[in-house]
Formats: sequence, structure tokens, C-alpha cells
Amino acid sequence: MSTVTPKLTVVGAGPGDEDLITLKAIKAIESANVILYDALINESLLKYASEDAELIFVGKRRGCYAFQQEQINDLIVSKAKEKGHVVRLKGGDPFIFGRGAEEIDYVRQFGLQTFMVPGISSSMAVPAYQGIPLTKRGASESFWVITGTTKKHQLSGDVALAAKSTATVVILMGMSKLSEIVAIFSKENKQDTAIAVIQNGTRANENVGIGTINTIEKIVEAQQLANPAIIIIGDVVKERATLSAIYNEVNQG
Repeated sequence: MSTVTPKLTVVGAGPGDEDLITLKAIKAIESANVILYDALINESLLKYASEDAELIFVGKRRGCYAFQQEQINDLIVSKAKEKGHVVRLKGGDPFIFGRGAEEIDYVRQFGLQTFMVPGISSSMAVPAYQGIPLTKRGASESFWVITGTTKKHQLSGDVALAAKSTATVVILMGMSKLSEIVAIFSKENKQDTAIAVIQNGTRANENVGIGTINTIEKIVEAQQLANPAIIIIGDVVKERATLSAIYNEVNQG
């Protein structure tokens, strides 16, 4: 008879910079018997795992899945019942387009205890690292965070709604839909609206393209920007130059 208590902790690993992980997340990693981790996490975080912990990569790279979602769900249950505490380590925040809620819902029916450790979402941290505030008085009163690709592999209809507003628009997983996004904003006569595309945000190999709705596709092509990247649309993108200059002055002073 097994004496282990099957438990799942879904942990947000943050946007990429190793330092942007919470103390609570580190404690969860340290206590894990098994860690199932995704492709978008910074693998240096695995150094916090115990020597006895089993580390299993379950993410995808360039469209190649190590495991399908159903297999991951089953693996969580089987490993928790076999070894005890499973940590599901996901990039950003698992409750923002991270399928964390789906995994928790699934495993609860098998009697697992479930816990959630929020992470810093790339939707906020990546623009911030580039000196782009998602809100600023006089420029943007709110912001949308939208998935670029829905469950049916289509562009979310919310993009068209967001394009009609004055809000900042942050689109995750949207690079394959960039032409559609540009067309939607152009239809709203926003060809001159500022836009940023940030690849590998907060990491050492971060790559940034800044332009307008009119010019961004050529910039993306010239700089070979691709996933993983986020798209930020709105007047707040213009704040980047000012805030970046202040940031550099403070850090060089």
C-alpha cells in the first residue's frame, strides 16, 4: 500500500529571466518528487530541484510535441500516485493561456491535492523590460491580453474588438497571424499606430522590432523575428525610447 500523498502544484516560471521567479515557486520546485517542464521555461531553474527529483520534458519545440496534452494529464496522475509531489512547471503564468486550469480540473477527479503558484506573465514583464508601460495616463486607460491562436488555430475574434478601442493590445502566440492582425488594425485606420514585436523577452537573446502597423511586417522580416514573441500595439510603445534612455542613464551612472 502506497504511503505517498499524490499532489500537483502548477508553478509559473515567469517570462524567461531566471530572476523573475517567485520564492514560493522555488520552494515548490525544491520539494518536488517529479517535475514536468515546458519548453518556454528557463531550464536553469531546474537547479533548484532535489538530486532525487525526476525531471521530464513535456513541452514542444518548433511544432514538435514531446507529449500531447492528454498524455501530460495522465502522466501527472500516474507520477503523483507513484512518487507523491508533482510540479508542473510552465512559462509565464499558467493561468494566462497556460492550460494550468485544465490540468488542475483533470487531476482533481483522481483525488490529487492541487495547488497553484502564480508566475509573472510575459504579457506584462516583457513590455516592461523594454520600457513600454501597458497603461499610462493620457495614452492608454486599459489593456487587452489576447491569444493570437485559438483552440481552432484561428485568430481570436477579440482582436477585431480590441482594434476599435484606444486600449493597449498585447497578443501572445500571434506571430503566424501577424498579417491578419495588421489587416484588422489597418481597417480601423490605425496604419500609423505604434507596434512592437519582442522575441525571447527578458532573456539574454532578446530581439526587438519597433514600427507601425504599416511597417512592422517588413521589420519582422528584416530582423527575422519569430516565436516565441509577443506583440504590443498602442501609443504606449512610443514611450520606449524615453524610458529606455532614463533606464540606461541610471544604470550607467
